[in-house]
Amino acid sequence: MGERSLQGAEVGELRAAAPLARATARPGVALTLAAGSLSFIALPWNAIAGQGFLAFGWLGSYPSDARVAPALFQLVLHGRLWFVPLLFALALPLRAAASATPDRDASRLLTAAGALGISTIAAIALAIDIGGWTWAPLGSLFGELTKRQPGLGVGALVFATASLLLLCQGLALRGWVKGDAFVAGAIGLAVALVALFTVYPLTRLFLRAFVDGEGHASLAALTARLASSRIFGYGGVVWNSLLLGALTATSATTLALCFALVVTRTRLPGRRLLGVLAVLPMITPPFVIGLALIMLFGRSGAINALLEMTLGVHPTRWIYGLPGVWLAQTLALAPVAYLVIVGVVDGISPSFEEAAQTLRASPYRTFRSVTLPLLAPGLANAFLLVFIESLADFGNPLLLGGNLEVLSVSIYFAIVGVQQDPGRAAVLAIVLLALSLTLFVVQQRLLARRSFVTISGKGDGGARLALPPPLAAVAAAVTLPWLALAIVVYAMIFCGGFFEKWGLNHALTLRHYVTAFGVDPSGHPMLTGGAWDSFLTTVSIAAVSAPMTATFGLMVAYLLARQRFAGKRAFEFLAMLSFALPGTVVGIAYILAFNAPPIDLAYTGIILVACFVFRDMTTSLRAGLASLAQIDPCLDDASATMRAHAFETLRRVVVPLLRPAIIAALIASFVSAMTSISAVVFLTSPRFDMATVNIVGRAEVGEYGYATAYASVLIVLMVLAVLAIRALVGHRRLAARAIEVAVVPG
Repeated sequence: MGERSLQGAEVGELRAAAPLARATARPGVALTLAAGSLSFIALPWNAIAGQGFLAFGWLGSYPSDARVAPALFQLVLHGRLWFVPLLFALALPLRAAASATPDRDASRLLTAAGALGISTIAAIALAIDIGGWTWAPLGSLFGELTKRQPGLGVGALVFATASLLLLCQGLALRGWVKGDAFVAGAIGLAVALVALFTVYPLTRLFLRAFVDGEGHASLAALTARLASSRIFGYGGVVWNSLLLGALTATSATTLALCFALVVTRTRLPGRRLLGVLAVLPMITPPFVIGLALIMLFGRSGAINALLEMTLGVHPTRWIYGLPGVWLAQTLALAPVAYLVIVGVVDGISPSFEEAAQTLRASPYRTFRSVTLPLLAPGLANAFLLVFIESLADFGNPLLLGGNLEVLSVSIYFAIVGVQQDPGRAAVLAIVLLALSLTLFVVQQRLLARRSFVTISGKGDGGARLALPPPLAAVAAAVTLPWLALAIVVYAMIFCGGFFEKWGLNHALTLRHYVTAFGVDPSGHPMLTGGAWDSFLTTVSIAAVSAPMTATFGLMVAYLLARQRFAGKRAFEFLAMLSFALPGTVVGIAYILAFNAPPIDLAYTGIILVACFVFRDMTTSLRAGLASLAQIDPCLDDASATMRAHAFETLRRVVVPLLRPAIIAALIASFVSAMTSISAVVFLTSPRFDMATVNIVGRAEVGEYGYATAYASVLIVLMVLAVLAIRALVGHRRLAARAIEVAVVPG
């Protein structure tokens, strides 16, 4: 008995001392430290001008030239003493990498090293810009710098990443996020990336609004721009944008509701095909619909030519202005509303409608008093989403706007037009951002305050109520003409490239396809078409950014759904913020933030990939959160009881169950990268030209044959890409019982 008590006392003493004296193997620290050391000793610290780091043209002057030298060589050969703190940041973790060091001591060393490395790099970034020192006394202390200083490069990037991971590993050793180094590092990287590519550009955008024409900060410059009647006055850009948004949201939501009711609540032949055609514009560049409308209703358009030939009606320019942009946006954005509404219609439990029927309510009254109120969240959500998308639309107002000035196009011309006024562009972008964020917040608050629960835990085997015949007739009368117009529009897109000169010479030809995608097997280069460069660049950028967008979005979803950490709500808001950012706002913010040191990414492929990843990650994030809500957290707990770390659980348990979300994220990311125009129009360059910018540029100068030929190839490619993604990723099969539509006599 005494021996057993003595053993128990010894075990208790060991457990009490464990938090103070426990030492564990830390291979991750050694790898992180090795990466940081490599970046300090061997990798160029500054950004490489010209062709960039991967061209390796910098090796000729490496490592003696300060422009391409690693930090160590800049310190030793050029006496740049501001790199000294980085030596201490590398020395501190050496003892922590040893398994004999207690966790408490290792945590302190790693946290100090990571914080020192990050703060030093941040200080260097703030102290040195393209003109040298940003604060004159630093020149006296460290020596003057030459003009045209480069930004931070690969060496600085790897060192900053290593410092961040060391900091997160140190916090994990203190017990943060249950001591899981993988989760700690994932949270740290996610927060840092969102801060760098979302918060930092928006901050630069806001600061630019206060800069006057001479480059000085001035509150008067901001107030003068905001007070302009061209912004807030009647007929100004804000009025026009709100009017267009309200008209488009109303018409697109109404059209989408009719489509959803016809597809789900009628027996119309071919209604399933109708549902497929309703979402076809989702894989089409939005401005292509505007291009097709010009070919139909422009002065030389097919409809105007037919009216003039048969009825003697002289062509007009009605398509250019509010009516044309409204029509184009309704066609382009109705699928956004349809996808929201059709899900709500399918989710309404038939038992509510059956209850109304048992109370002897007529089919029409049942629809008006039961079905339609239950559709309220879907209708409100669809209306606000379309409103936001209308404000953000750039291509259709650019092609069809005429004298109609809206915010997105005004921002563009403030940068590239004769104005050359980045301050005005920043103010307009802030106004557009404020409108979008207001609508986004209203959408969230409106749907959060009311309850529309229709699915409970009870069995539900009822049949959905069919639309009353009068309502079905009205819905069909609305949808079928729009469907016919959509078919004609797509026929124009696919046929326009086969005519010599639309509106003037309708002789059949393949010249536009040859001009765009010509191939000469014996030539050098073999690809002679003018579209090949932008086409291959776009496919490459989309192929790189889509997996990165899906991975990052789903990883953030996993962290938000499965982990608890301080600042989680704020991080979730910042991660979701990109959903409410119009493309023109993102483009302006990126060009202001990354056009000069310390982070110079302008006119590179990196800035395009970053733009797509952090603008489109919200789709992946939402898909991931929805799928994770269906996966019981007990599966994670079961994996943890088998001593699996978070990474192993994520790889073996969570990811296989996320296949539907992965498919949705990959498809949405790829299609967005292929069809985006509003953001990338500010970020492209001759070396990195994008397909959408190329198409719009040709359409603006009247080359409609080339533009439609290019657009048709782009649409076919995206259809094939969507099918390929579904085939490669696979899908998760779920058993479901079909529910018939019940026809109740009126």
